[in-house]
Amino acid sequence: MKDSLPRTITQSLQFENGCATGMSHRWKNGQYCSIMTATGIVGCGIYNLATAGEFGQAIAIAKGTPQHPLVNPDDLLEASITAATPQALALGIKPGMSGRAAVELMLAADSATG
Repeated sequence: MKDSLPRTITQSLQFENGCATGMSHRWKNGQYCSIMTATGIVGCGIYNLATAGEFGQAIAIAKGTPQHPLVNPDDLLEASITAATPQALALGIKPGMSGRAAVELMLAADSATG
């Protein structure tokens, strides 16, 4: 059976520091994915960091390539963070770390703030 588009999938993801929500959105010739915590989002390169930073949001992104797109939330776990908002940097998230490590830092911040 052929996948019907547009399509959105959400899933609960368990980490050492808690639970997050993974999302995948697909449409004809496009897709994006993200992992959302109470503190912020680890997502693909579709996110605009300048706008997110202006609104005080903690966002860390990883970029796929046309040959290896980031399609599902699991794709973000081993992907390398390429950029982050000042709010995400303040949580200890750094370019070069894995998406999994960035999510763990966001979840740790969730726990610290209650």
